[in-house]
Amino acid sequence: METLTPAQIVAFEAVLARVSPDDRARLHALKDAAADAAAASAPHWDFDQPGHRAEEALKAAFGPALTDDHRRALVAIWALEMPARVPAADLPQASLELYPEWIGRLADFLTAAADPYDRDFWAKDVRISLVLSVPGARTQMIDLSSPMGPGQVLRHAREGWGWSVIPAYAAAQAWKPWLEVHTESRELSDFNEAGWDRAWATAAEILKRRPEMAGMLGSSWFYDPPLETISPRLAYLRTNPLKHGAFMVHQGPGEIHTQRAATSSPTRAAMIEKGEYTARSWIVAWPRAALIRWADGRRASMMSEAA
Repeated sequence: METLTPAQIVAFEAVLARVSPDDRARLHALKDAAADAAAASAPHWDFDQPGHRAEEALKAAFGPALTDDHRRALVAIWALEMPARVPAADLPQASLELYPEWIGRLADFLTAAADPYDRDFWAKDVRISLVLSVPGARTQMIDLSSPMGPGQVLRHAREGWGWSVIPAYAAAQAWKPWLEVHTESRELSDFNEAGWDRAWATAAEILKRRPEMAGMLGSSWFYDPPLETISPRLAYLRTNPLKHGAFMVHQGPGEIHTQRAATSSPTRAAMIEKGEYTARSWIVAWPRAALIRWADGRRASMMSEAA
């Protein structure tokens, strides 16, 4: 991606113009330090850390006068700088070709100016505009650095979920940084098997350019093994990676997992209400060699079918 389209530039500049000239000057004064702080926090396990750092910078500058217009304006400033940031990330074509749509959606969302600015959307927009997360498919975004420490692997084993995860962790050199996949709930058209395959394949192309990385992981309730029976249409999310070299780490139940598991399914909601199902979050970790091997095989198969 070399440039933004004229329409995108106009949209982001219009978002910025909603705040006063004095406030625009303050935003421009803080944007670089805020971006540096956000980038420094991005490898943390907490996806929201860059958004928190951006929020801290805004609160320091605006205090109680801070509004969502200021937040949107800061994202717009960073979005206008993406033509410099994206090439610096050395991304493969599989990710680059998705940018026009992702940037267009960001421009539309900021222009719509829905209040309040949803905290999850804020976190994602900060990461996308700063190229801390990048497009993996239409629905999936990929964080460029995420940890998987040994503590959760040892806890998985101690709590009776299986000891085989320890040699799997060691074989993957999983103490190295990972890519991590997240779902963009504002665009769910690729939340299907083909879309997830595309996201995993994009990750494989990124990994080829980043030999220091261990692979890609995902963390969610929808990798929970009982869903293979309860919600079989979601089974591919777990079984496809496992068939091709991924391993899983149990994280545990939690209110957020219960809420998300119940939201989109009356069946799951009823089972949770009756105490028949407890939603648990799991990590699916796909080591780099296995993921690249699968992605290369997928591409060869697609080329053969097209010939």
